[in-house]
Amino acid sequence: MAELEEEVDVLVQRVVKDINNAFKRNPNIDEIGLISCPEARYNRSPIVLVENKLGVESWCVKFLLPYVHNKLLLYRQRKQWLDREALVDITCTLLLLNPDFTTAWNVRYIFNMLVLPEQNNKKKHFTELTNPFTYFLNDYMHICGERRRWVLQWLQKECSPSGQELKDQAEPRGDAVRRRQCERLQRALQEEMRVCADAAGRYPSNYNAWSHRIWVLQNMAKGNLKVLHDELSSTRLWVSMHVSDHSGFHYRQHLLKALARELSQVGETELHPTQQPNGESTAGASDDNHHNDVIPQLFHEEMELCTDLIESYPGHETLWCHRRHVFYLWHQWRREHLQEAGSQSPPLTHIDVLLSEEPCDEASASQAMDVDCVLDGSKHGSYTQDTKRLKRGPRLPHPGLPSEHTFVSRILTGCRSPEQSCFAIAYRKWLDSVIGQ
Repeated sequence: MAELEEEVDVLVQRVVKDINNAFKRNPNIDEIGLISCPEARYNRSPIVLVENKLGVESWCVKFLLPYVHNKLLLYRQRKQWLDREALVDITCTLLLLNPDFTTAWNVRYIFNMLVLPEQNNKKKHFTELTNPFTYFLNDYMHICGERRRWVLQWLQKECSPSGQELKDQAEPRGDAVRRRQCERLQRALQEEMRVCADAAGRYPSNYNAWSHRIWVLQNMAKGNLKVLHDELSSTRLWVSMHVSDHSGFHYRQHLLKALARELSQVGETELHPTQQPNGESTAGASDDNHHNDVIPQLFHEEMELCTDLIESYPGHETLWCHRRHVFYLWHQWRREHLQEAGSQSPPLTHIDVLLSEEPCDEASASQAMDVDCVLDGSKHGSYTQDTKRLKRGPRLPHPGLPSEHTFVSRILTGCRSPEQSCFAIAYRKWLDSVIGQ
């Protein structure tokens, strides 16, 4: 019996070494899985590496998992010493087989706080592989999401210059240092978005993956309008192919809300005159109008997307919930915008036409004219002739109560799905009870 246990220990040690050697040979492994094999049929290693895919034959798991588990517990209880290399091998193998083992994560935390930054980069890559976003059990996803966030916070701290580094960066070579740090954070941001997208595609309604994606935006791309616009554009196709996945639509709702907030803040900042070094002041009213023009355009395009998906895929409650939330965000932004416009009396642009509640038909849309003018305080509602400008152009159909009622009526008229009719009626009741008040 003792000889058999010794043979098993030797076999398991060899398998652990094979797993870690596979990572050394190919650090770009992006997927791990089990190979169905009830028993060892050949005298060869159960670790299979093909391109960037790592496979483990299932017969060895019943020997491998208890071995690495006991080794780590003995180390934690200080009954057995493990050197640095052995500790990395044991925790790596254990977490690949059981990502929910918190003790192994804590051991790696302590270990990686003491190693070199280059090894910390390897730690981040390892965290991605053992992340249950790419795992087949959804119950474990929140575990590694916290680990990934811990690593990303460490990376942000590493790229944030200290006082001495700020002095060094004041020199000419500091520009190159700042550029490398920005590129490093940018690569990490893009990698996280890719991992979240892969995870969302692997598991339906992957709430943890989308929540992690929101956290990344809030902590690594706060106030970055380009990233927010890119995310809104890149997820458009995804939600069109997953019309029942509420998590993806919730992410777009977060993007719309963040974009409206950031663009409004930019507009408020640029609206106030700024003093130039030569003593001249420049007002940013035109830039403010430009930003306020973008916000209705975003909501208009999102409502168009909802309309297309609802008509193409009838009977999906997720689409109606998304439309309700988007219209509420639009209504809330419009009310705040009108209140600010009434208190500050800024120059009017064609945005004010979009804020009206009147529905616009196709005939009026083709003949509409945008009016840019400044109100004359001495004349109620009249325009000064010197500042009045008319620009002929198409007027966008905007979301409003009349247009939404028209949409619901059109759906009910040509609807053959009882579920679609129920959702349309519920949406109309919501419009009258919430927005109509």
